[in-house]
Amino acid sequence: MPIVNILVTREGTSPERTSVTAEEKARLIRGVSDLLLEVLGKPLESTFVTIQEVELDGWGWGGLPALEYRRQRAGSPSG
Repeated sequence: MPIVNILVTREGTSPERTSVTAEEKARLIRGVSDLLLEVLGKPLESTFVTIQEVELDGWGWGGLPALEYRRQRAGSPSG
């Protein structure tokens, strides 16, 4: 019984959106389930998928909160 947990930031896919839509989540669930069926032969009815949205200020990388990391990248010559 596979259990897949997808973490996404609570951001939209365009500037006017603030979250992932129900349709996008449904597509992620279907896509992951189909992949497990194709690769591992796991039946759809035994595959569980959860999607968690993380607030933008609740994650980071490069040792920095995400927004600060993005600010620094935007200001860098390669950025």
